[in-house]
Amino acid sequence: MADTYEKLLEDSIEISAPAEKVWSLVTDIPAMSKWSPQVVKSTVKGGVVKQGAVFSNLNKQGIKRWPTGGKVIRFQPPTASTPGDFAFRIRENRTVWSFELAPTADGGTRLTERRETPDGISGLSMALTKLVLGGQKPFTDELRRGIRQTLERIKAEAEA
Repeated sequence: MADTYEKLLEDSIEISAPAEKVWSLVTDIPAMSKWSPQVVKSTVKGGVVKQGAVFSNLNKQGIKRWPTGGKVIRFQPPTASTPGDFAFRIRENRTVWSFELAPTADGGTRLTERRETPDGISGLSMALTKLVLGGQKPFTDELRRGIRQTLERIKAEAEA
């Protein structure tokens, strides 16, 4: 049986803070290491996060470390009538990570984090996940837990 992957990972959380505040957190790529259990460090080329910005990450699993590169592909701040949409593509595996921010009736924000694979996952990434990161299922389970932890940490900071 082939080592398959899930095309969509997704989770949401309700945050008692306005979408603008949550937007300022999720688009702060260098701060992502505070929230994501997999990110050690992120550096944005030129220092400004915007449409087309490129950045580098150092990721971790236990004692293992690996670099990745990302590019912001959607950067739509939230407005009164439209949800916010922030997304970036990871060069090495072709995945797209995104945050959608929708205002709630009580003035808060529903934050959804997604990992999508619109162009599949690169063969190299599939092989490395199998050989180095424990296989697709355990690694996907780890990503799912990481998404939840990221959302909970962003909520805690936004509501502080």
